[in-house]
Amino acid sequence: MNTSAPHKMIAAAIQRERSRAGKSLSALAAEAGIAKSTLSQLEAGNGNPSVETLWALAAALDIPLSLLFETEAPATKLIRASEGEVLESEQSDFAAVLLSRSPPNVRRDVYRVVMQPGEIRRAQPHPRGTVEHMLICSGQMRAGPEGQEEQLWPGDYFTYPGDHPHTYEAQQADTVFLMVMEAP
Repeated sequence: MNTSAPHKMIAAAIQRERSRAGKSLSALAAEAGIAKSTLSQLEAGNGNPSVETLWALAAALDIPLSLLFETEAPATKLIRASEGEVLESEQSDFAAVLLSRSPPNVRRDVYRVVMQPGEIRRAQPHPRGTVEHMLICSGQMRAGPEGQEEQLWPGDYFTYPGDHPHTYEAQQADTVFLMVMEAP
């Protein structure tokens, strides 16, 4: 089977966290309530784990679910509304895409912002280490670090260093976005 990048990432994370926990394949499978063969397949990068399976593994490993998606993150990240690794439920019509996990010892402030077209808002750098996360709810805008602005539509997620000059420009009336300010 040709394994996809997300499956390889999850496989590597399960192996890494199982090793850190000092658990055998059999022990982890038993604690998570899944078959040893299923866990073996997941660690090989095969299969398509449901959100319930991943939650069970995370619980058995005593880690946040997001650690199963851990990779070295670039300074900026843009996830379009139609992109991202979807986790689906076996129990209901539920689909989730992990956009960002919170690093340890980080504070996050969450804002709902309504912006109108007109002037470009130019933001000065926030304290060192600040990261901004934007999720566009409605409207259209252009935003990001100066010189690296992106065109954004509803459902797009964009993260970038907030400790550099950055801009916001609404291009439709009543543009709404969720802003998360992450500071060390």
